[in-house]
Amino acid sequence: MKRKAITAAAIMCAAASGAAFADPVGITPNMMAATIETPSGPIEISRIQDNANTLSGDWALTSRPCPNFCIQPMTPAEGVTTIGELELIAMLQDPNAMVLDSRVKPDFDGGAIPGAIHMPYTEAADRLGELGCEPDFEGFICEGDDIKTVALYCNGPWCGQSPTAARRMIEAGFPAEKIHYYRGGMQVWRMLGLSVTGE
Repeated sequence: MKRKAITAAAIMCAAASGAAFADPVGITPNMMAATIETPSGPIEISRIQDNANTLSGDWALTSRPCPNFCIQPMTPAEGVTTIGELELIAMLQDPNAMVLDSRVKPDFDGGAIPGAIHMPYTEAADRLGELGCEPDFEGFICEGDDIKTVALYCNGPWCGQSPTAARRMIEAGFPAEKIHYYRGGMQVWRMLGLSVTGE
């Protein structure tokens, strides 16, 4: 009986605020949220519960001019694995993996995937030491068990920043099989109503 009262109260509050909370919005049928550990403490990733929520602003644009906003290939380089949201969330929960936001600083500051490390595509090939590679006179040596598995993302399927980062990292010696590419990026992440930093 107590649970029905709480549910009724929540529906009344939602109706009063104008939000459309008709049905719960889970990540999967068995997962409403995922908790990830960050240097600042645990963060929960969930989806926006307003069933009427829509994208607006730049994230709703569908026809940006190419170049610069050209559709990216499914795989940015041979050996790289393309992943979706569930695989990315699992990587965020894995202490042996790193999720890298490859976007420029203003984009990162405007909202990112919780738990992602900012490593702009222009710096990725020079920061391989943070991923377990050893500095060498000619760059980096990326061998052994200490090399992190990484996932790169940027603004969406039309954004070339993370594909460029992946190619530059491989050219600098980072193993392609250790790179995952979240092609959907921030546009699809936001389209699914998933948690974003600063919001």
